Amino acid sequence: MPISQAPRSIVIKDLPGGREPHAQTGDGPSVPIATIVHACHEKTVDLGLAHLGLDGLTRETLEPLLTYCAELRCEADAATCPGCKRRTQAQGLETLEDFIRDKAEIVVGDGRVRLKGHGTAIVHTPALEALEKTWSGENYWFWARRVLRKLRHGIRRAHIRGEAFAGAGESPAILLMEPQLPDNIGMVARACANFGLDELRLINPRDGWPNEKARIAASGANFIIDEAQAFPSLDAAIGDLNWLAATTARQRDLRKPVMTPLEVVAEMRMRMARGERCGVLFGRERNGLETDEVAKADAIVMIPVNSRFASLNLAQSVLILGYEWMRASGAATLGRVTNYETPVEAGLNIGHSRPATKDEMQGFFTHLEEELDRLGFFHPPHKRQTMVRNLRSLFMRISATEQEVRTLRGVVAALAVGKGRGRKVP
Repeated sequence: MPISQAPRSIVIKDLPGGREPHAQTGDGPSVPIATIVHACHEKTVDLGLAHLGLDGLTRETLEPLLTYCAELRCEADAATCPGCKRRTQAQGLETLEDFIRDKAEIVVGDGRVRLKGHGTAIVHTPALEALEKTWSGENYWFWARRVLRKLRHGIRRAHIRGEAFAGAGESPAILLMEPQLPDNIGMVARACANFGLDELRLINPRDGWPNEKARIAASGANFIIDEAQAFPSLDAAIGDLNWLAATTARQRDLRKPVMTPLEVVAEMRMRMARGERCGVLFGRERNGLETDEVAKADAIVMIPVNSRFASLNLAQSVLILGYEWMRASGAATLGRVTNYETPVEAGLNIGHSRPATKDEMQGFFTHLEEELDRLGFFHPPHKRQTMVRNLRSLFMRISATEQEVRTLRGVVAALAVGKGRGRKVP
């Protein structure tokens, strides 16, 4: 949209890095649209607004700012935000090499590694791996659409409460060591709810606790999120446990039993039947557990994996252990069970029908063979018996239901004499 038609809360500033859309929310200084979108996406709407602390920026005044970004109205204003993928595209930076060349210097980590370019800006990045993932920028307009949807309709499934699968102390505690991303905590909570692991403990979560982003990622596993406890240290989190297993993909020089998920579940069930409290410790997303932390466990859990790619993400690891836990409980069902859906068993599901009887199958064979005889299918005649045997073997293999036999007989009749307008006249 032309600048003259932009909402009064949007101002376009000509800065050294290019034209940037800013939000004017009151008498105070203007703020880049990207800053507002990032805060509300990262921390959820209400916490993001509180974090920004901008005079006049409320849920009501936020919506037009999000709409401006979500609908890419910045394109008509020839404006882009720092860190947005649209700016990278507008600058013609198609590869990481282009990005490095465009900067004066990129400082990696503590500064011992520096990448020199031909531009004027200096960029800091914690690691080259992080730079590879972030150099091209973020899709701020996509973030704005997600925040706008939550602003208008609320957090999906936020109203769901749910309840624990087992009684207190009847499932092992799942401990996450210094989890970095609330999204990962939410996905772990969802995996816990899937498989009856009702107790989640967080050790020094990076972004604090409670965290609404974790609730969003939990996708309805709110009772796990609501009951999750945060502890300042590993010692505080495991103080009431009798037995602890620690997960790792790396070999450790520790004299401890190494178990698979199947074996550790069997061990915990045996101990919990005696009244002991058990837990499983999972490491950080980036680098897992330190050896000193593993040393505090009674056993090590290692998941059978491809030896050349052994790293699992946090929720995947919990999911695998949870699957074994639920499978051993004897209380699992195949799929969901509701007021309208009953438990199902593995194998062929024939619904309300029943397997066809031998008489029903024989009636179908007689019908089919009579029509094939009439149409001269069995030729030469001396091969009739072999062809009949082959046809009967074929149809017997399908283990037809009585409804399917009726359908097959209808097909034979339709092919023999036709149906409706296609009925053949003798």
